[in-house]
Amino acid sequence: MRILYLTPYVPSPVRVRPYQLIRHLAELGHELTLICLAGKNEEPAALDALRRWCREVVVVPTSRGHAALQVMRALPSARPLQVAYGASDALVEAALQRADQHDVVHIEHLRGSSYGPPLHDYPLLLDAVDCISLLFERAFRQGASVPGRVRALLDLARTRRAEGRLGDTFEQIVVTSAEDRWALQQLQPAGTHTPTIDVIPNGVDLVAFPAGLIEGRDRATVILAGKMSYHANEAAALYLGRTIMPLIWRERRDVRCLIVGRDPTAAVRAMATDPRVLVTGGVPDIAPFLHQATLAVVPLRYGVGIQNKVLEAMASATPVVASPQAARALGAQSGAALRLAATPAAFASSVLELLDDPAQRAALSAAGRRYVETHHTWRHSAEQLIDCYVEAGAPRIEREIQC
Repeated sequence: MRILYLTPYVPSPVRVRPYQLIRHLAELGHELTLICLAGKNEEPAALDALRRWCREVVVVPTSRGHAALQVMRALPSARPLQVAYGASDALVEAALQRADQHDVVHIEHLRGSSYGPPLHDYPLLLDAVDCISLLFERAFRQGASVPGRVRALLDLARTRRAEGRLGDTFEQIVVTSAEDRWALQQLQPAGTHTPTIDVIPNGVDLVAFPAGLIEGRDRATVILAGKMSYHANEAAALYLGRTIMPLIWRERRDVRCLIVGRDPTAAVRAMATDPRVLVTGGVPDIAPFLHQATLAVVPLRYGVGIQNKVLEAMASATPVVASPQAARALGAQSGAALRLAATPAAFASSVLELLDDPAQRAALSAAGRRYVETHHTWRHSAEQLIDCYVEAGAPRIEREIQC
């Protein structure tokens, strides 16, 4: 199958979903053309990898300043600011020049949804990833900062309207979780065309995140990993540092806390004033940090979709303690593979209990790895995506999958 893949950013190990789907579609024998927005010198290593997997990679220049100007112009309108941020006439023009040579056009995220209408004559699929208005609603109610909550509120109503009209352009939509599918379905106005919405969960690169040994890890060390400029991750880090760690330290003063991920905010960096907290910023590879930690902690206060930080820790055979919000999108089979804690006291208690119980840690370690191997491989997600391309109107093809 010939796939024209459009993204409003560079797929990368951080923007892992399109990066891994492109890789595995190519490994399954399909031919891809990627057109993406990118700032100057942005993600050169990721683009090099994408050029190995794609027949053609077209980089459309953009900048934060240009995107911010588009957002400012959209403020008086009903257009979602997310959509305005990713809009690009140049990207659409590049897609129109190539669409005739492809079987399906894959568009990534609500931020890229404006690419759809000019391409309406071609089979289209939107990977919405998450229900963004559901995320904004939760960010408004539980965000860590007042400016962040105001930004969420500013775009909430217009994003709800836009997500409710996605069926006008896209017959086929995919998301990462059943909750996101349900939320998008609720937004569809009565009497309007309802698109088909399928769930394709995220996977984990099991080579990049091999199972670490339970022995030989750092003593009494917990880790929270993720892009720390993302508002939900910032809220989780501050909740961990300000509310949960003091309860843990009251019982065990020696417990160390690692906050690993790029672009930490000033509030997150300030947590490192306590010598027991290390805020690393960006690192070349998160897996070694996961392999050294005693436990992974994911006290997410709000979010949508599947949390790859949970899956990557489980794949690394690092025992996980998570809030219910962090594991909501996982299947029921995940219940034995991680520990859930709904309150700060329960979270601290679970961490302390596991720190003192190597046998429980070993059981969670093995169960977590098994769960990811069984339910969250990128190859299976790519195979599901091909079926959705066919449903979107792409030509049926004979495909051989090597086992």
